[in-house]
Order: sequence, then C-alpha cells, then structure tokens
Amino acid sequence: MSGRVIAVVGATGTGKSDLSLRLADHLAATGGAAEIVNADAMQLYRGMDIGTAKLTVAERRGIPHHLLDVLSVRDDAAVAWYQTEARRLIDEIHARDADAILVGGSGLYVSGVIYDFRFPPRDEAVRERLEAELSEDGPGVLFARLRDLDPATAQRIDPANGRRIVRALEVLAQGEATHGAALPDAPVLWRADTLLMAPGVARDELVVRLDARVERMWRDGIVAEAERLRADGLDEGVTARRAIGYAQALDQLDGVLTQAEAIAQAQALTRRYARRQVSWFRRYDGLAWVEPDAAASDALDAALARRP
Repeated sequence: MSGRVIAVVGATGTGKSDLSLRLADHLAATGGAAEIVNADAMQLYRGMDIGTAKLTVAERRGIPHHLLDVLSVRDDAAVAWYQTEARRLIDEIHARDADAILVGGSGLYVSGVIYDFRFPPRDEAVRERLEAELSEDGPGVLFARLRDLDPATAQRIDPANGRRIVRALEVLAQGEATHGAALPDAPVLWRADTLLMAPGVARDELVVRLDARVERMWRDGIVAEAERLRADGLDEGVTARRAIGYAQALDQLDGVLTQAEAIAQAQALTRRYARRQVSWFRRYDGLAWVEPDAAASDALDAALARRP
C-alpha cells in the first residue's frame, strides 16, 4: 500500500473544506490521487447540512468523500467508533494508491485517528445511569463530582458539556485512574507519513467570518431544517440535538428564544468553540499554516513538503 494521511484541521469557519478540495485537485493535477475523509462530528449526521456547512454533492466536484451522512440524528457519535471507521477507510484509500485527506475541526476525532490513541471501553449501564442524572440534575452536579474525582480532566472539559462529563465519569467508574481528555504529552503518529495543515485566519477576521456564518445559517433555513430533523428524532439524540445552531433553532421553534436571541446565542457559542479549537490544534507539532485562499501550486507544494 502507499499514500499519505493529510490532516486539514482548524477552527470552524476557516475554510478547511475549500482547502481540502484545492489540495485534492492539486494532487490530481500533479499525477496523484486523493480522497477525503470527514472528521467533523456533526457532519456524520444525515440531514444536518445547513448548520454544519456540509458540502453538497455538486460542491464535492467528483472527489470521493467518506463518513458524511452515516448516522441518524438519534445515534450517539462515539470517538472510538469513529477512529475504527476512519482508519479502515484510510487503509482502503491507501490500497487504491491515493492520499487520504482527513478534514475537520473535531479535535478528539482528528487526534484519535492520526495519533496512537487508545480509548477506554464503554459501559452501557453506567452511561445510562449517568445520562439519567444529567437529564434530572443538569451538568453542574456531575461536573462537581468529576472535579472531585479527577481534577486534571475536569480542567480540560467545558462545565456545560454534559456529554463529555458523562463519558469521563463512565471511564472512572470502570476503574481507570483518569479519562485523560487530552493529547498525551508526546503523541505518536499512527502513520509516519502524516502531514498536518490548517488554514491561517487572523482572530479578528475569524470573528467576522463566524458571526456572518451564523447569520447565513438562519437565512439559508436552519430553523426549517431543525424542524424537519425533529420529525426524524432530533430531540431523542444525545449528541446531535446539542449541536450549536440546532439547539438554538429548536429553542426558537419552541418560543424559548426569539430569532435575534437565537442568532446571538449561536454566535457567542460558535466564537467560544472556535477558541477551544484553535487552542487544541496549536499543540500539533509540524502544523503548516496555509493562507485560506491560497490556490497557488507553490503554496500547496510547500505545505505538502512539510513533516511533523
């Protein structure tokens, strides 16, 4: 087998999808081949299109894309499951003598593929009990418990992220000393021939992009999309219903928020999420920053010549 893993990472709204398409075209023009593997947790879900800026089939320009629209909104996206699926697909892409371009901003999903990450086992009964507590008491009580049991992990988890708090407590309940919830101090690449790159967008420009993106989501019909997804079971899902944009659209549908309030809340949460993404990916050794609109062959060649 041959081929590389080219990870295109970074914050939401920085142009990762566009960069991945230009990379695939550039590789094809220089005699190579590439296929794209999604590493955005919310793009795994069928029907979650507007709120995730998912490329349409036409926008994919005939380039094979994998791990899009593979889950129902009722399903729980698990990182360990994703790691297995993504690595299987990457091996298949390499067997076709093509490079695999891994694209997304879900830090733990990307890291779980490109680094030698091993995930603790799951315990369905423990998780169901913890999720029931989360529904009844909210994340605050569970987060306080996590902080007492594993302060180091608690420092790296958003106190409002009930799903990650539940997972950390589930791991601890199985006798593990800690969940970890972060890259190891010296991560080892899963595939030695791995390239890391990210679109470079200045902070001030990114804020403008993100606010405009949320406004565009509402103009494009995210509220109607959320209403359709509700009919498909969005309210029953653990992961999908909490996605930024969809949670606010559902609150707007329920009269909890006005449209202006829903947009403002989604913008604030998106900006906060982007800051966490930037912090996560800046720790990647050998990350090449590429101008988001740089289409020149020499710029792409330079990025492709880098090594972690």
